[in-house]
Amino acid sequence: MTPLLGLAARSAWNRRFALGLVLASIALSSFLLMGLERVRQDLRDNFAQAVSGTDLIVGARTGSVQLLLYAVFHIGNASNNIRYASVQKLAEHPAVAWAVPLSLGDSHRGFAVLGTTADYFAHFRFGSRQALQFAEGHAFSGLYEAVVGSEVARRLGYRPGQTIELSHGDGAIERHDHADKPFTIVGVLQATGTPVDRTVHVSLQAIEALHADWMAGVRLPGFKLDAAQAAQRDLTPRAVTAVLIGLKNRAAVFSLQREVAAFRDEPLLAILPGVALDELWQVLDLGERGLRAVSALVALVSLAGLVAVVLAGLNERRRELAILRAVGAGPRTLLWLLALEGGLLTAAGVALGVLACWGTVAVLGGWVLQRYGLVLQAAPPGLAEARLIGALLLAGALASLLPGWRAYRLSLADGLSPRV
Repeated sequence: MTPLLGLAARSAWNRRFALGLVLASIALSSFLLMGLERVRQDLRDNFAQAVSGTDLIVGARTGSVQLLLYAVFHIGNASNNIRYASVQKLAEHPAVAWAVPLSLGDSHRGFAVLGTTADYFAHFRFGSRQALQFAEGHAFSGLYEAVVGSEVARRLGYRPGQTIELSHGDGAIERHDHADKPFTIVGVLQATGTPVDRTVHVSLQAIEALHADWMAGVRLPGFKLDAAQAAQRDLTPRAVTAVLIGLKNRAAVFSLQREVAAFRDEPLLAILPGVALDELWQVLDLGERGLRAVSALVALVSLAGLVAVVLAGLNERRRELAILRAVGAGPRTLLWLLALEGGLLTAAGVALGVLACWGTVAVLGGWVLQRYGLVLQAAPPGLAEARLIGALLLAGALASLLPGWRAYRLSLADGLSPRV
C-alpha cells in the first residue's frame, strides 16, 4: 500500500494545476463548514455565559424566554415592572445572598440604558464566573454619573469625563430626550463579549430623577424639573424591571422559585438562566440546521468538482493506465490508485481548510471581540468539529471511488491497447 500511496501522490503532483483548483475548492468549503461550526459553538457559549453566578432572575409574570431576553440581552420589551418593595422583600429572604435590581426602558443613541446599584459591579459575573473589570475610571457614585460598556465607548468615542444625554424609550422621538439632565461618564468597562458591552449603566436613583417630571411614559405638561431640582426630590425607586438573585446555597433554588411563583403581593416569575437559555436555543435550532445544510451543500459541490475533474482526465490517462497494466498492475490496483489520489486530495483540502479556520480565528479573534462583541476561541477541534472532519474525509473517500471504478472498467476494456 505504501508504494501505491507514493505513486498516487506523484501522479497527483504531475497534474497539480487542475487538481490545485479542486484542492482550493475543498479547502474553502472545509473552511466555511468549520468556521460556521466554530462561530455556532462560540456564539452559543457567549449566550450561555452572558450571565453566570446568578441563580435566579425574577421579573413580572411572563414567558421565561421573554424575561431572559429583556433582562439579560436587552431585547424586546418587559410585559410589566415589579414593585421595588417586592425586590426588598426578596433581598431579605434568608436564602438570598445578594439581589441586584435592574431598571430598563431608556436608551442612548441606540444602546440600552440600565439602571442598577453599585452591587451590580460587585456581583455580576459572565463567562467562567469572571467579574466585571474597568478599562478606565470607576463605578458610578454620584447621581448623574454613568459607566459605559466597551462597545459603546469604542463606537461613540467616549472617555471618562465626557457628558452624554439619555433618551426616553428608544429615542426615536426627539422631544423624549432627557437633555435637561446630562450625565458624566466616570468609567469604561473592559470588553466581555456580552450585552454589558452595549449598555450604559446608571444608578436607580438616576432613573427616578430622569422621570421625576414624567408620568405613564409622558412628560407632564407645564411641569419641568431641571437636574438640580430633580436631585432634591425623593428618588427612592418605585418599580424595577427585574432582579438578579444569588443564593447562599444553590440547593435552595427550586424552593425559592416556588415561593416567588406563589408571591402574594404581585404576580412574579423566577427563572433559572441556564434552563431559559436551553429553551431559547430550541427556538433557534431550525436556523442552525439551515446554516449547516447550506455549508454541507457547499462541501458536496466541492467534492462533486473533485469527481468531475478526475473523471474528465481519465481519457487523457488511458495510456498511463495501460502502461501500469503492462508493468503488472491489476485492475484493482488501478481502482485503488485513483481512489487514493482523490482521498489524498480531499485530506489535503480538509487539512488546509481546518488550519486556515484556526489561523483566522487566532488572528482575528481580538478584532471580532472589539467589533462585534463575540468571543471566538482558537481551540483545537472539539467533538462536533471532529465529526465534521470525519464526515468530510469519508465523503471524499466515497466520492473518489467513482473515478477509481471508472478506471477499473476502462482497464478491463482496454487491456494493453487503449483507444486514444
